[in-house]
Amino acid sequence: MPQTTTYQSIDLSTWKQVGEGGNGITYENPDRPDVILKVNKAHMSTLAIVQHEFEVSKAVETFGLSVPKAFEIVKVGDAYGTLTQRIHGKKSLSRICHDEPERTEEMARLLSQKGKELHATPCNTDVFPSRKEQTLKALDQTSVVSRKDIPLIRSFVETIPDVTTCVHGDFQSGNLIQSGDQFYWIDLDRFAYGNPMFDIGHLFQICHDYAKMKQVHEIFHMSEDQLHRFWDAFAKDYTGKEDYSSFDRLAGKFACLDIIHRSYLIPPTFVQKIFFRIQVNNLVKQYYK
Repeated sequence: MPQTTTYQSIDLSTWKQVGEGGNGITYENPDRPDVILKVNKAHMSTLAIVQHEFEVSKAVETFGLSVPKAFEIVKVGDAYGTLTQRIHGKKSLSRICHDEPERTEEMARLLSQKGKELHATPCNTDVFPSRKEQTLKALDQTSVVSRKDIPLIRSFVETIPDVTTCVHGDFQSGNLIQSGDQFYWIDLDRFAYGNPMFDIGHLFQICHDYAKMKQVHEIFHMSEDQLHRFWDAFAKDYTGKEDYSSFDRLAGKFACLDIIHRSYLIPPTFVQKIFFRIQVNNLVKQYYK
């Protein structure tokens, strides 16, 4: 008979919430000072999703990339979460930008430098998926792209060079944390291999198209102006050029692919679908035509 895994049950009444991101909430417990509890939000709290995040974190560590150690999967009511290494004294680059706005450009350059290291790291292609192949599959099933635009986008995706180095999948200032002189990547559930522009497009989308949204300001702890400043400093450092307009245009194309990929991984609600369709349509008009 198949073996049933029993997961430790966590009583949240003994834990204190210390953080919240787009996908999950984090908690700490004074009796367990060296661990942090992360519980995904309702749409991402299934065992399959949490197990995937846990296994990804374990695998990424083998590449020599700095990530908090994943200890175990736990049950929290009807949901699932993970216990991971607590990084004492940590701050995300987003939080640093909020607390010290004058360091926004510095943090952008730091994300650029750490991103270049990540994007030069060979990925295990037997373990992780190809982001290009995922995007092509997403186009076959998409509900957020008009039929007339699918061939145009597919034609672009097919021209993307095949690359076998790492991409984070949720590459942004909140997912690189600092503790002293150490840096750690977090929220790795979309980790894959492929062209670095898949990551860059995600960041571009946040810093440009989503920059006016109040919810985005709350998640990333930055104002619209800061998000624009962050992108400008990042793009200049990542490209090594004063004129990065062509980089912006390419990032805009990949921002469109990012929306398609995300809606493929997690089917959107009716309202989200409308929002994504509008976003994709605008990006296609601006960067594909």
